[in-house]
Amino acid sequence: MRAVGYRDSLPIDAANALVDVQLSKPVAAGRDLLVQVQAISVNPVDTKVRRRATPEAGDWKILGYDAAGTVVATGPDATLFQPGDTVFYAGDMTRQGTNAELHLVDERIVGRKPKSLDWAQAAALPLTAITAWEALFDRLNVRQRVPGAAEAILVIGGAGGVASIAIQLARQLAGLTVVATASRPETRDWVQALGAHHVIDHSRKLAEQVAALGIGEPGFVFSTTNTDRHLAEIVALIAPQGRFGLIDDPASLDIMPFKRKSVSVHWEFMFTRPMFHTADMGAQGALLNEVARLVDEGTLRTTIGENFGPINAANLKRAHALIESGRARGKIVLEGFPA
Repeated sequence: MRAVGYRDSLPIDAANALVDVQLSKPVAAGRDLLVQVQAISVNPVDTKVRRRATPEAGDWKILGYDAAGTVVATGPDATLFQPGDTVFYAGDMTRQGTNAELHLVDERIVGRKPKSLDWAQAAALPLTAITAWEALFDRLNVRQRVPGAAEAILVIGGAGGVASIAIQLARQLAGLTVVATASRPETRDWVQALGAHHVIDHSRKLAEQVAALGIGEPGFVFSTTNTDRHLAEIVALIAPQGRFGLIDDPASLDIMPFKRKSVSVHWEFMFTRPMFHTADMGAQGALLNEVARLVDEGTLRTTIGENFGPINAANLKRAHALIESGRARGKIVLEGFPA
């Protein structure tokens, strides 16, 4: 089968950073599904793994987590899906990825593809939807309000993939006033179209801008990027007993300043459940089915930003480069393999 992978961890402009390869067809075992991949999307985690993880000598590392496709075979213990079912999912960091024609995935972390979306639109959703959902509802518990705080959330990095879903979930399902950050006209327009009530500029002091809105101190802050740069401002603006969540990877993070306000800190990593086979691993499949329902009824929308065309090394290198530039808006998707 065709796939895109690498053998050496290299900068994305290196000739062999990602290459087109031929691999053996995988075989479904246990609760696995074998999925024919129709579309994928590219996430910041893809670029981080490429820069940090080198496969065993002679092996290929296949990246990719998001996928939409068709089940073509099931393992002997699989019961939730049958061949011919159309699915979408975000995969497992401990296994080979979705940048391949055929991919193995545990059925417990798979959802049924939204009927109203095409392959590319569906592939844009899983990783960001799971991350945003777990961050808001499992970690920050936004449905339980913070006493005395504004029923509001500040989403930092509003135009990114995860934030683009978080804005919608916070407004549509949690009923929060959503303040999102964006610094360019096109990203301001993007977050407003997704439902942000207010937009502030993350290149300026955040606390002053939030105070100027007149809504009070937000009970929740969700940071998706540059958390270390904004930490002092977050400490200043969040309400006492507020809840702070993040998903990025600061080199260091001193949370001692939160003590005075008794702010709780929550890290979200959507691969935790499949990586450790947690008892509630199947919650991700159920979550994706709920996302599909909400999309089909018009409550949530896909966050596809750009479609880079067929799944091949050249197009994936373009996608990695754009994500590493920090200027991506929404999700970058690729669809189908070259004829």
